[in-house]
Amino acid sequence: MDSAHVEFGTLNYITLGLYLVATAAIGLWFTKRNKSTTDYFSAGRRIPWWVMGISISNVSSISYMSIPAKAYAENWIIFFVNLPILLLAPVVVFVLLPVFNRLTSASAYEYLEKRFGLVARIYGASAFVLFQVGRMALVIYMPALALAAVTDFNLVVCILLIGTLSAVYSALGGIEGVIWTDFAQTVFLLGAAFMSFFLVIHRLDGGFDTFVSVASDQNKFQMINWSGDHTTNALWVVLIGSMFTQLIPYISDQSIIQRYQTTTDLPAARRAMWINAILNTGNTLVFLAVGTAIYVYYQFNAERLGGLPRNDAILPFFIAREMPAGVAGIVIAGIFAAAQSAISTSLNSTSTVIVTDFLQRLGPKKPDAHWLKLAKWLTAGMGVIAVALAIVLAFTKIDSAFDIFQRVLGLTASGLGGLFLLGIANKRANLQGAMTGAIASAVLLYYLQTATRVHFYLYSLIGVLTCFLLGSLVSLFFKKPSVAATKA
Repeated sequence: MDSAHVEFGTLNYITLGLYLVATAAIGLWFTKRNKSTTDYFSAGRRIPWWVMGISISNVSSISYMSIPAKAYAENWIIFFVNLPILLLAPVVVFVLLPVFNRLTSASAYEYLEKRFGLVARIYGASAFVLFQVGRMALVIYMPALALAAVTDFNLVVCILLIGTLSAVYSALGGIEGVIWTDFAQTVFLLGAAFMSFFLVIHRLDGGFDTFVSVASDQNKFQMINWSGDHTTNALWVVLIGSMFTQLIPYISDQSIIQRYQTTTDLPAARRAMWINAILNTGNTLVFLAVGTAIYVYYQFNAERLGGLPRNDAILPFFIAREMPAGVAGIVIAGIFAAAQSAISTSLNSTSTVIVTDFLQRLGPKKPDAHWLKLAKWLTAGMGVIAVALAIVLAFTKIDSAFDIFQRVLGLTASGLGGLFLLGIANKRANLQGAMTGAIASAVLLYYLQTATRVHFYLYSLIGVLTCFLLGSLVSLFFKKPSVAATKA
């Protein structure tokens, strides 16, 4: 271990261990309720709306660690990355939810087949699976970095621990276990974030006044960059780009759309989405405050910064050095909560897509019990793949996981979001236009990433609009879709 290492301590290990046992117990409790694929993929539509709303706002370890790290190293400009969720809430509630509420399958990509045909469904499902595999690797890597920084475990062991635990309770508990665990983890990690903030403030001479004064003097609360340069994080780049980045999951991400179908009815799903919008915005403010408070603390204790491996590790670094016994275990457990919440969601939704969109749709008919058993094994298998990729990341230099995630999201998911937007908003669009737009979007985004300096916040905007506009244009040269397709 490097010079920054501080013994994690028996009490912290006990605290962390109790959390991990409790999390696994919640997921395993719901194993007995998974008697069919409807239970496994849709929770029998018995999830209370308030539980779904809180769980859908779950915070990944990317956000839980990287947003404080961005605030520590820079300022609050990334606040506007999540603000568009509030602006998009009416669109989700009144436009998107009624569309997805009409689906008979647990998969969101059934809509693409009804609207455009089987080719579009397979394309959408494939794009989702590829994106989730990459996302899960990042989500596992981040908390493993935190655990390795404050314990005697090396990074690879930490990756195996996090990935294995998440895969086990996800495979056995189904979506109901995932949602209830997400609910508990979200409450837990927000509590840990608040605890971190107040403990930092308590350590400052002058408390909150010192925090505000120093952070203001250093311009750490800056939220707006008025630059017109499209290669920077200017306000218009962040706000407009993030509007489309935030739209993509709600319109095309199976891990979100699948949850729409777990509540009792459409009004319940709408209430859940309002809770989600408010919580997401509040979460961002809390994490920014934590990162800024740590920055202020080290302004007075710079000698204690020796050995910081990278900015993404600032939160666990601070926990290891500065927090009292027991409390450090709670905050590290919060990081675990963020990781496991996101991983379990991705694992369940990915297995749902593989079963419903590929195996059931393209393969021979089998008893429901067969698909239920297979879904559990697929969930575990996807966990193995994600862990392997996270280990690869452990040996790769990464400056900011938050930035990497934004790039991956823009490149792989933008065209898919554009495909759904095209189907919902343009009744004249057809298969030829849809696939042309989706493929052109992916090609253009690859070019932008490799040959230009366009800011990654604009990738989603460009990808969605390219698919929608080009898809609409090309559709004019081919036969109109059937009336049944336009009513999908």
